[in-house]
Amino acid sequence: MKINMKNISYLFLFLVVIIAACCSPDDGPDSVDESVLTDTPYDPQPYVIVTSSNMPTMEIPSDNPLTVDGVQLGRHLFYDPILSLDSTMSCSTCHLPAGSFTDNLDVSTGIDGIAGARSSMSLLNVGYFNNGLFWDGRSQTLEEQALLPVEDPIELHNTWTNVIEKLKVHADYPVMFRKAFGISSKDEMTKELAAKALASFERIMVSSGQSKFDLVESQVGNNQYSDEENLGRDLFFVESQSVNHPGCSHCHNGALLTNNLYENNGLDMVNSLEDFEDKGHGAVTGNLLDNGRFRIPTLKNIELTAPYMHDGRFQTLEEVIDHYQSGGHPADNISPLQLPFTLTDTEKANLIAFMKTFTDMEFVNNPDLQSPF
Repeated sequence: MKINMKNISYLFLFLVVIIAACCSPDDGPDSVDESVLTDTPYDPQPYVIVTSSNMPTMEIPSDNPLTVDGVQLGRHLFYDPILSLDSTMSCSTCHLPAGSFTDNLDVSTGIDGIAGARSSMSLLNVGYFNNGLFWDGRSQTLEEQALLPVEDPIELHNTWTNVIEKLKVHADYPVMFRKAFGISSKDEMTKELAAKALASFERIMVSSGQSKFDLVESQVGNNQYSDEENLGRDLFFVESQSVNHPGCSHCHNGALLTNNLYENNGLDMVNSLEDFEDKGHGAVTGNLLDNGRFRIPTLKNIELTAPYMHDGRFQTLEEVIDHYQSGGHPADNISPLQLPFTLTDTEKANLIAFMKTFTDMEFVNNPDLQSPF
């Protein structure tokens, strides 16, 4: 029988192709799953916040302890425009260190050029705010708060699904998530972990204790107020019984210079509590008496955070004092401390001079809080 060597050659080549296909490198012992992250060590180191002794104890969630790598991941995410739909804005766009983590605008504008209804709040000492966050208190924890701006159509206007997919293919973020949370695979990267990292970074935004106010009140060194600042302090705390003034410290007190409550300070004239255009805390609680009430902000770094109030309506501290002197617009739920009073121009200047002692430039310039990019 005559053997067709040409056919045998074709058969041999066919078998080689089949064998090669069956022994694909993806199935061999040396194949590499690029989603696996376990080659990177997971060795979490605690992050210790250093602050003044008069500060309260910060409550840290047991499921999100502060670690060096967790804070660093949060820092990168905070400053990275990758969180926005068109990669043009980040959290830091509305929260800049120079403005004590505000944007110094009346109201903030998102990626689509749509203006919001409220001014960006300072994040200074935000880790101590345990009575709700945002101006209206709609989030109870920093982890909850961190999830919202990404999907807000007026802010970053993205979806977390899209964000996580972008983070998974990023050159650095998978390893950073591994170091921060000990995940084994890119598939374990989630919005919840991203929010935990952002919350961790926000918790280290703590007063340095080096403002003039902190140093004098804590009797550190030989620091003293000027004569004008001392007179302003008397007005702020109403230590002089002859002063016809309700006192700022009823609402702005303690090391945080806020009582963490929500009040109607008489900004808007309404016929009834249902008529507030922005219902503030009431929109969250559903309680009619909370309509028109907003968070009492910290006065730490108040010199740096203009404009003022939840909608940025006052450009200067002088305008703020003028409002309080007027007593505000009456309402059924107006703060009982909202009483008219009179200050001379000199007294007003002294009060402002004292409030400027709250300025903490060491916090503003803290290198750990600056952009890593």
